[in-house]
Amino acid sequence: MPLIALTGGIASGKSTISRRLQKHGAVVVDADQIVRDVQAPGSPVLREIAAAFGDDVIDPSGALDRAGLGARVFGDDTALKRLNAIVHPAVRAESARRFREAFETDADAVVVYDVPLLVEARADDPWGTIIVAHAPAAERLRRLIELRGLEPGAAQDRIDAQVSDEKRLEIADTVIDTSGTMEHTLEQTDAVWKQLTGA
Repeated sequence: MPLIALTGGIASGKSTISRRLQKHGAVVVDADQIVRDVQAPGSPVLREIAAAFGDDVIDPSGALDRAGLGARVFGDDTALKRLNAIVHPAVRAESARRFREAFETDADAVVVYDVPLLVEARADDPWGTIIVAHAPAAERLRRLIELRGLEPGAAQDRIDAQVSDEKRLEIADTVIDTSGTMEHTLEQTDAVWKQLTGA
């Protein structure tokens, strides 16, 4: 079974789809979790980040001060590229290890890579299927403000920092429209699972 990539903009409902696929039996590899894992206290990646951005990006407990680092790189393309050059290769290596482990455990596994930055970092990888969770930017903005409690300006900045919906939709093999009810999103996800597995 080929690898499946699941992507979508912030507040697009990607996590809902991911959880549903997992419930059906998919092995979900979460890119955000891998980022946290490779940046764990004492890790080579964390040491590299500190060397590049200063020891004050590590908090007193030895963990990465995400907010502090975010404030330093947000809106600074050069700093962001520098950070990505440290983090992305480690994430790529660890995700490949987890894919391999999943297929070694079960050769017929349905492995889904839940990855927000697919277009930015991994669009050219040999995915069997690319699923895009899609809701219009205005709806995602509303969710960030009403459901996550972000200030409107901060919410808009988060959306603007990601690639456009058009670029995500261009690489999609399958689009799940998440702008409606939760039930509608889950129905579409169930239909995609049937297409993937023939079940």
